[in-house]
Amino acid sequence: MTVRGGAAAIGRPGLADVYEARRRIAGTAVRTPMVPSPFMTRRTGHDFLLKLETTQPIGAFKLRGAANAILRLPPDTRGVVCCSTGNHGRGVAYAAAARGLRAVVCMSALVSKAKVEGIKALGAEVQIVGRSQDDAQVESSRLCRDEGLVEIPPFDDFHVIVGQATIALEMLEDRPDLTCLLVPLSGGGLAAGIALAAKAIKPDIRLIGISMDRGAAMDASIRAGRPVEVEEVASLADSLGGGIGLENRLSFALCRDLLDEVVLVTENEIYRAMQVLYFEDRMVAEGAGVVGLAAVLFGKVTLPSGPVGTVITGRNTDMAQFTNVISGRDVTLDGVTVKGVPYAA
Repeated sequence: MTVRGGAAAIGRPGLADVYEARRRIAGTAVRTPMVPSPFMTRRTGHDFLLKLETTQPIGAFKLRGAANAILRLPPDTRGVVCCSTGNHGRGVAYAAAARGLRAVVCMSALVSKAKVEGIKALGAEVQIVGRSQDDAQVESSRLCRDEGLVEIPPFDDFHVIVGQATIALEMLEDRPDLTCLLVPLSGGGLAAGIALAAKAIKPDIRLIGISMDRGAAMDASIRAGRPVEVEEVASLADSLGGGIGLENRLSFALCRDLLDEVVLVTENEIYRAMQVLYFEDRMVAEGAGVVGLAAVLFGKVTLPSGPVGTVITGRNTDMAQFTNVISGRDVTLDGVTVKGVPYAA
């Protein structure tokens, strides 16, 4: 029997669950700063705020959900397992190590070497399986079944979702006047969590999910009205890759019901946004962390009046690739070339 970190039969999470998650993860995940971007503020005419999940101990927001799921496990837990495109695996590895638990992270061959090595450095075992997150999920489920490990899903899990939702609590406590949140969108754990908390606190806030334009599984699923499979391809926003699971229980419905809009950005637009964040705000971030900037910079969204916030989700990028981006050089992604352009404001 497959054992998961979440609860399959419990209902949709609510705001009380988010506050409980915040109490549980305090001391493992940190409250991250939200800072203004003077460049994006000038560019948009709105106060434009960056929620820096890059400052988490693992360099990414995923620690929140992973810690919330792992810290609630019983004392006799033998170990945990997950599939990951990188940052969820780091979160699981870090939180498991803090509890003295064995951790196994299953990843596809598309995951960068930098992310694989980062997870190993935190003490987890890594299994490379296939060329998609779905392939890695099969191995994760096998280890759960055959070795008695508890599976910590990367996004479609009650406790993971409410852990990620704590980001929205902090953003709206720091700036109650926020009118719009731009949220990177993949399997939907982050977007679902932020949306459920933000809409509960401030129902009229606008929530926009943003993904890359190739292999955007949640966008394709929302358009189809049901979870669908997509081909996973290499991307500068590699953390947004992978499917949402055809038997998705929570994150699909939450994103479908609570996001006001979903928009897609190209690899060239992500490339440019990485440059903007680096040269204008002096920050290193993964491609997945800058899709909110990309959507605004290239006119993909119409912002309401008032302050706008986006989540800079992680900094665990392949630094050789990142150096090529900020240097204006071409980047090749599994046979597809993103043409380099030197940065100019």
